Amino acid sequence: MKSTATEFVANSRNALADRQLQTALGRVGPGFIEKRRLALQDLPEFELLRASARDIKDRTLEALDVHLERFEAQVATAGGQVHWAADAAEACEQIVALCRQHGAHKVTKGKSMSAEEIGLNDALEQAGFEPIETDLGEYIIQLAHEPPSHIIAPAIHKNRAQIADLFQEHHGRYGITHRAESVPEIVDEARQVLREQFLAADVGITGANFLVAETGSVIVVTNEGNGDLTASLPRAHIVVAGIDKVVPTLDDASVLLRLLARSATGQAFTAYTSLFTGPRRIADPDGPDAFHVVLVDNGRSAMLGGPFREMLRCIRCGACLNHCPIYGSVGGHAYGWVYPGPMGAVLTPLMTGLANATDLPNASTLCGRCEAVCPMSIPLPRLLRQHRNEQHRRRLDSPRARWALAAWGFAARRPRLYRLATGLGIRLLALLGKRRGRFAHLPLAGGWTRSRDLPAPTGPTFMSQWRRPNRPGTGS
Repeated sequence: MKSTATEFVANSRNALADRQLQTALGRVGPGFIEKRRLALQDLPEFELLRASARDIKDRTLEALDVHLERFEAQVATAGGQVHWAADAAEACEQIVALCRQHGAHKVTKGKSMSAEEIGLNDALEQAGFEPIETDLGEYIIQLAHEPPSHIIAPAIHKNRAQIADLFQEHHGRYGITHRAESVPEIVDEARQVLREQFLAADVGITGANFLVAETGSVIVVTNEGNGDLTASLPRAHIVVAGIDKVVPTLDDASVLLRLLARSATGQAFTAYTSLFTGPRRIADPDGPDAFHVVLVDNGRSAMLGGPFREMLRCIRCGACLNHCPIYGSVGGHAYGWVYPGPMGAVLTPLMTGLANATDLPNASTLCGRCEAVCPMSIPLPRLLRQHRNEQHRRRLDSPRARWALAAWGFAARRPRLYRLATGLGIRLLALLGKRRGRFAHLPLAGGWTRSRDLPAPTGPTFMSQWRRPNRPGTGS
């Protein structure tokens, strides 16, 4: 997927003006939040699991090469093969070569953010293959030629009528002429179309939620069962996953699985949690004849040795998106690349270049909700500030921002001047806004007043109250 992260401001303005998108965001975000809250009520040991999961990932990252090599050896023992890809281009080249090796024409795909990250669908189409997304949300956006707008619910920006229109436009070639109106009809129609794709596919490609070094197993979680059909029915199963997905043991994976669904969808467990270990054996009733795992670096090794190492703990649950006020206002497409929300604001600059995503680290209020709900305790606000510091160091921020920060820094280093300037400014604003109690337009604050009023200051300032000798809590 081509990055348009440089267009975040323009994308956000379009998103704020899109009434249908705003309706969808207002409905879906709170739904995820409430489901997560209820799920955690039934799991009193959540914080203990969270601490354990963080330790598991940190220990794994300390010896990542060892665990990856063990995973490769176990995959080979089970009859499969591991392929290493340094970047997105190499990963696509290897997967295209594997599809050719197995004589593929039609390729079914399970939902995979790693595949989105490397732009796999475009690579397969350019090589002459027909990739078919089998996750319902991914299938919908594939028909619409759009990227996902959420990492666990890729089509949340679409309403029922839009999906029905897409199906009517594209499903005529399968002999379906009736327009699906209800949700059950839409699901049944998708099932009818995709069933034939599953049966006709030569190669199935899935992602992986976890890779288990102990056994060489790949763990895939879904709520539709499409991952199982994609992995089991074709002649060859290709897994594409980032090197950060490995965990040492099945016990470690079980801890992470207890956190994943609860954080993502509010479920205790997803409907399907499947382990795939190598190709079909003689006694197996079904399964692929060939099993390949393509391990993708794509900047992860650089993250491992730098200040953003903690981002590699991410298990792609989407909790930070669901709770982020910025994502909840503009949706996923505004971020311009595969990963939206707070985790995307950290990852996209690392994977596409900070100069190509200068707005994303600043697309945050630093309210801390993302860190508070992250099951892996990733300090997202601190990582966003790290990007901001690097932007300033490399002079990637705007001249206006640099001037404003320099002016603030000059005053902040001189407390008396700071108190005098802010006191005068507050008194002036209070005087000018006294009659209406708010400002609809204010110089130097157009970004705020363009879509909301700014309340006029009332009462004494915090600093003046702090300096009062008889303030509460001083013991005076």
